[in-house]
Amino acid sequence: MSTPQPPKPAKLVIGLFMKEKALSAPVARELAEKFGPVDMVSSWLPFDYTDYYEPEMGTPLFRRVLTFKRLIKQSLLPDIKIMTNDLELKYSENSKRRVNIDPGYMLHERFVLATGKNFTHRIYIGKQIYADLTLIYTKGSFQKLPWTYPDYADKKMIAYLDLVRKRYSANFH
Repeated sequence: MSTPQPPKPAKLVIGLFMKEKALSAPVARELAEKFGPVDMVSSWLPFDYTDYYEPEMGTPLFRRVLTFKRLIKQSLLPDIKIMTNDLELKYSENSKRRVNIDPGYMLHERFVLATGKNFTHRIYIGKQIYADLTLIYTKGSFQKLPWTYPDYADKKMIAYLDLVRKRYSANFH
């Protein structure tokens, strides 16, 4: 028989992508007001893996990832996704998003993103939100899965997330 265990607190990781890099500062400020101080910020990465967002957001697009010092309960992910969706709407113009905000969390063994879209590998976690198992940690690094978004499978992104994991792991030693 398996004995239920309380889930470990998770490292909040929020990805942003946008055309206007200057928009990242006010968005990051609002996220910090909600989730506490920012811990790490990635360098800007080009977001050129798909043209799906170009009609709405324009081009070129850039990705930046923020992490937060305060750990979160995994069960808060649906509420965080709803709040970030509201923030996307706040910064929209003419019914078009100017920033896409991807909240997720990191544990020692995995990286999970929140989404409103169901798919075969996504698990419903409440409030019309699904958890997308995006990366798994094995063989000393995060590894992509067949469905991992190309920007999260990028070597620079994985190197950044490996650094985030080291900092997160320091909380448990």
